This record gives sequence, structure tokens and C-alpha cells, in this order.
Amino acid sequence: MAYREAGPPDGGAVLMLHGYPESSFMWRAPLAAVAEAGWHGIAPDLPGFGDSPPNWPGTWEHHVEHVECLRAGLGLDDIVLVVHDWGALIGLRWACEHPGHVRALVISAGGFFHDGKWHGMARGLREEGTGEQLVGDMTRANFGALMAWASDGMDDETIDEFWKCFDGEQRRAAHLELYRSGDFEKIAPHEGKLGKMAVPTLLLWGEDDQFAPIAGAHRFEREIPGSELVVLDGAGHFVWEDEPEHSAAELTRFLTSLPS
Repeated sequence: MAYREAGPPDGGAVLMLHGYPESSFMWRAPLAAVAEAGWHGIAPDLPGFGDSPPNWPGTWEHHVEHVECLRAGLGLDDIVLVVHDWGALIGLRWACEHPGHVRALVISAGGFFHDGKWHGMARGLREEGTGEQLVGDMTRANFGALMAWASDGMDDETIDEFWKCFDGEQRRAAHLELYRSGDFEKIAPHEGKLGKMAVPTLLLWGEDDQFAPIAGAHRFEREIPGSELVVLDGAGHFVWEDEPEHSAAELTRFLTSLPS
């Protein structure tokens, strides 16, 4: 996988996993902030996104395996895991399977609940025929309009970076494989594990999240003892784009609060 990194290699590891349809580009502000604070930030492009080619199968399980391959390949340990959207489903599943490598969690705009529900666009991607039409008909123009509708922080450069995941039929087909592997009952064996990790946890949410409503943040808060919830007024689902400086500041504040 391609990845971005910033900060001293001997600093504490902060692994950032993007969501859909994003890439490591979404982490540019927090990468700079954690580096300035003396931490080592690593943000991969998950397979089929950004500058990483697709890698079959494109399933949820295979993405989790790729996270572990990256961690092992870079020799990362005692990790602060920062996740957003699909990155939460991938990263938190990885964390439940490898809890000994996790120092702390930062969860934003995502869920990890066995009784979760997909939003409308995700249901369309999971449906045979409808999903093929959705990804097949997507153009740069309507993708840009969709992303600009979802976030005031989406400029042309950001949209161009995120558009890379639609570059070619294989990448588009991988979207469907990922979503169609996303059965929430697969989370059931991990129910309660996040709370039992007993690691510091920050929940960072946009007040107006239209895809992962704030009710999910409150549920995490109930299920993870001692977790801290920060809600950013006026921000939506793409909280790291809507409020990049505020989000990065909250992340670095949380990092500096961690026991050494």
C-alpha cells in the first residue's frame, strides 16, 4: 500500500485509516499536527484508493489483513489508531483481533455495531444491479457535486485526490465487493471487546453527520468506559475536511494527554 507519513520515526505511532471514498489525502492536516507534536503519523491508501492499486479480493476481511501487513512491515507497535467512516469498520475489527498493539483509539464518523444499518447510498451499492449502475455511471462532475454537497471543505484538489478510487473498472468493482462483504453480523464475535481493551478513547464527531449520525457516537460513549466525546458544531460526516484545524487540534490535545 502507498502511504503518507510525517514526524520522527522514533515518535509514538499514530496510524490513520481513511473512509470511503477517500484516501490518505484526508489526513494532511492531522499528519502535520502530530508531526509537530513529536509523533510519527502514518496514513495508508487502502487497496483501490488513492495511489494504492486494488488487491483482490476487495473484501472487508482482506482490508483488515492489509492493515496488519502494513503494521508488521513497518514494525509499528503501541499504536494510536485513528479511524473514519469505513476506516472504523476496518480498523476497529483489526484492533479487536490485535488488541496488544493498540495504545489508544480515536473514532470519528463510523460505527462498529452488530445491529448497524447502512445508509441509502450504501444500500444501493450492496444491491445487485443498482450498485453496478451507481459506480458505472459515476463521472468526475457528479462525484464532485456529491462531495461538495456533503462537505463545505471539499475543494477541487481534494475531490481530484478522492476521485482516484474511480479510476478504472477494477477499482469501481472493488467498491461493490467491499460494501457487499460488509455484513454487520460479522461484528458480533467482537461485541464488547473495544470496552474491554481499557485504552484511552476519543470520539470525534460532526454535529450534523448525515451518514453516521451522532447517536452512534453516544453509543460508543456508553460502550467504551472512560471514552471522551467531542462534537464539532456545524461539521458533518467529513469532519476532518469540514474542520481540519479544529479536528487536528483535538487529536494532538488527546495525544499529549496519553500516559507516557
